[in-house]
Amino acid sequence: MKKLAVLFLLLNNFSFAQKIKIDTSITYQTMHSFGASDCWSMQMVGKYYPLEKREKIAELLFSQEMDKSGNPKGIGLSMWRFNIGAGSTEQVTKSMITNEWRRAECFLENGKYDWTKQAGQQWFMDAAKRHKVDFTLGFLNSAPVSFTKNGLAIGTGKLGEWNFDKTKIDEFTNFLAEVSTKLELDYLSPFNEPQWDWGPKSKSGYGTQEGTPIDNSDLAWAVRKIDEKFTQNNLKTKLTIAETAQIDYLYKTETNRSKENQDNQIEDFFGTESPNYVGNLKSVEKIICGHSYFTTSPNDELVKKRMDLGEKIKKHNINYWQSEYCILGDNAGEINGSKMDLGMKTALYVAKVIHTDLTLANASAWHWWLSVSANDYKDGLIYISNKGKLGEDDNQKFDGDVLESKLLWTLGNFSRFVRPEMQRIQVDLENKKVLYSAYKGKNQVVLVLINNVENQSIELPSIWKKQKAEAYITSSEDNLKNKKINGQRFTLPQESITTIIISKL
Repeated sequence: MKKLAVLFLLLNNFSFAQKIKIDTSITYQTMHSFGASDCWSMQMVGKYYPLEKREKIAELLFSQEMDKSGNPKGIGLSMWRFNIGAGSTEQVTKSMITNEWRRAECFLENGKYDWTKQAGQQWFMDAAKRHKVDFTLGFLNSAPVSFTKNGLAIGTGKLGEWNFDKTKIDEFTNFLAEVSTKLELDYLSPFNEPQWDWGPKSKSGYGTQEGTPIDNSDLAWAVRKIDEKFTQNNLKTKLTIAETAQIDYLYKTETNRSKENQDNQIEDFFGTESPNYVGNLKSVEKIICGHSYFTTSPNDELVKKRMDLGEKIKKHNINYWQSEYCILGDNAGEINGSKMDLGMKTALYVAKVIHTDLTLANASAWHWWLSVSANDYKDGLIYISNKGKLGEDDNQKFDGDVLESKLLWTLGNFSRFVRPEMQRIQVDLENKKVLYSAYKGKNQVVLVLINNVENQSIELPSIWKKQKAEAYITSSEDNLKNKKINGQRFTLPQESITTIIISKL
């Protein structure tokens, strides 16, 4: 009887395998990159941590190599984001930023350049290049303090008020050109989340990090000035805008930032009739960048907002980069940003966000926020902890344990295998319990399947007469573990993210 029962279960599972259908002739966006940033921990880790631990972190983030068992050594990021500091570190407590981890050094001080600054971050930039990461990007939260109105790297707290002395625009554009050249940046993002006030968070006058608001007209004016400088210097570095604080501000009008002229940014910057049109500038990449914060829950909002964004992107024929995200807030009760989680709950939630950004908003790039975190928060791919203690303090500043998360490897299900210049293609699967997307490269199709429930049986398509398939699985037991596929049938493990590579023979 037991043998019959087992046979029945096997036959039942076989008969209900859902066939994947792929049409490689129907294409969507061309993929650019998957990335993460060096804020805030890398200035400490890269400068003070033992070399062996730095190398391990670099391998986890950047490596495209396999170990002896055929498992990835790292997640193979294709974009590395470098925070270009404004000089709050040099001001110490006078910076009005309480936490030294949230301050940043500046290459320019007292009118002179010091390229030994930001040494920890430069170590990881060099490591990224050593590992052949495809692209590098520098981003600013604030102009150098010598160019700001208040002499600080935090704003006044007034929405839309750019903390910048416009008489210093030539010095500022020269600074950006010098840094872009020195760091050999592929991209420069001059402004970050312009919709927030970035001012003091209490009556004490202290802020939490470098940052400044800016409205659309000032942003367009500054971008024109930067483009002028970059064009004169014949720089290859491309400008990206506008790192919008929420994706709503990219395509919506009549928002809570309309009065400050900080919304509808796709139309404002890339609509040819707009007074703030910058899409014709030589240095400006034809993309718009936004952050997925506070728009991922509940699921209906996640879907609708990205469908609306996708339509606006298509209308203006530009690309979209989701350029920063981590889990913030309570997300309509679905998941809370507080408390570190190295397990699958966070990994599966973020996998759903990545999938929706790629398939509905047609994002061609997807970038995470903190590559390494010391916080008891869901903001890191990798965590540093000293004897079980978390926090941006001296306990973790000089050394600590390096903790891998399932989220790290889940991002790797995309970043390691969906490479630059691949195209997203048409794919269909009757089983709606599984989220699925597909991408094609040269003689290769990559499938990413997110299974948030029990085991699911699938049947792979025959794309070529002779082909081979292999899977890389992230689950509670595995970190991008390689598994050979014999035949057409395959079972997706419960609560897993699986990347399947189908290659032409």
